[in-house]
Amino acid sequence: MFRRRIQKFAANLTNSSKHPFLWYSTRSSSAVLFQKLKKSERKPLVTSINELKRAARLRAKAKQNVEENSLQPPANGLLVKGLVPIAHEVYAARSELFSCISTVIKRSIVHCCRVCGEVHIGHPPHKIRTCNVAGSAPNKEHTWEIGGIQHVFPTVESFHLYDRIGRAVSHNEQLQVDRIPAVVELCIQAGVDIPEYPTRRRTFPIYNVAGRTIDFEKRFPKKFILEKGINSYGFWNDKKTVCVDTLSKNSDDLKVTAIQGMELWDKMISGTEKLMKTYGVQTCGYCSEVQVGPKGHRARNCQAYKHQMRDGQHAWQEATVDDLMPLVYVWHVQDVHSSEPLLNNLKRYYGVLPAVVELFAQAGANVGERYTSFMKKDVVVPELDEINLVV
Repeated sequence: MFRRRIQKFAANLTNSSKHPFLWYSTRSSSAVLFQKLKKSERKPLVTSINELKRAARLRAKAKQNVEENSLQPPANGLLVKGLVPIAHEVYAARSELFSCISTVIKRSIVHCCRVCGEVHIGHPPHKIRTCNVAGSAPNKEHTWEIGGIQHVFPTVESFHLYDRIGRAVSHNEQLQVDRIPAVVELCIQAGVDIPEYPTRRRTFPIYNVAGRTIDFEKRFPKKFILEKGINSYGFWNDKKTVCVDTLSKNSDDLKVTAIQGMELWDKMISGTEKLMKTYGVQTCGYCSEVQVGPKGHRARNCQAYKHQMRDGQHAWQEATVDDLMPLVYVWHVQDVHSSEPLLNNLKRYYGVLPAVVELFAQAGANVGERYTSFMKKDVVVPELDEINLVV
């Protein structure tokens, strides 16, 4: 979804090159990133529907032939050795990133609207009237309160799977299976070993014959009790320890912490994108539910659009990085030391940034080329008495 937003953002930029003043005055490119899907709208598909149908026909045709189909990692249950170091880097970067955010957020002010949940970093909060949900004020002004790290860097959880290619979590098992951050679950399935969350590591691949999976390492029945049947620490005898050099939360140099946090943010985003190209992640097309693995779970807890027609089940589809780590976009404050809030009449001249990036940018970190076009550094914000003179 993040990539689709950027493509739409770039398309608007290309169209605005013919009319240079159209980009800054008549339409706000920042509004594209703040747009939310309607309740009746489904998330855009990563893979086109024609390609999905074509793949389904090929699978149905392969089931008719009684022959062995060779599976490649990780579809055959084995790890992709080249991605194991990347999984450790993402897991370590996420742990250090929380430390950086905790350090910087103590010296910053985070505001959150208690009605719509919009976030603003810095003081005073903006006066842009974008609170357009049920229960908001008639003038669409926000009702601000002090927020925290959960508003800047929200966490999406997923069911932890002992066997990633085993059977899906059923509806009756949803309260018996642990839910952990989806990024952590992705790192575990890609090769990170955490004793608190055991996972099955195969030494021999599985086979697929006529559409049926044959596992010669199957050692447990369909209904097993984890505490009695599985040794949680049996698969970590040869585990390599990951050295995580966490940052000090009492660091006096706030700018250095922000720069390190920005580097960790880029490393985590790029590493997660590499992992998701190989390890599948599923998301519901109508709600924010995410399941790391080749297929979604069977828990009937979807409350989104027309869930009654699906018997409460989720409409699973391929997920993106934006589903795994939702970006909270905030208005970018160019002058941190200014005591004047951002005004509603000038909102088309303001840029936007993800909340984590804006937090580090206000602390002195360099944003980088990825988000430069979103900040509108080349736009001079006019005064209120000059707004009518702008073309």
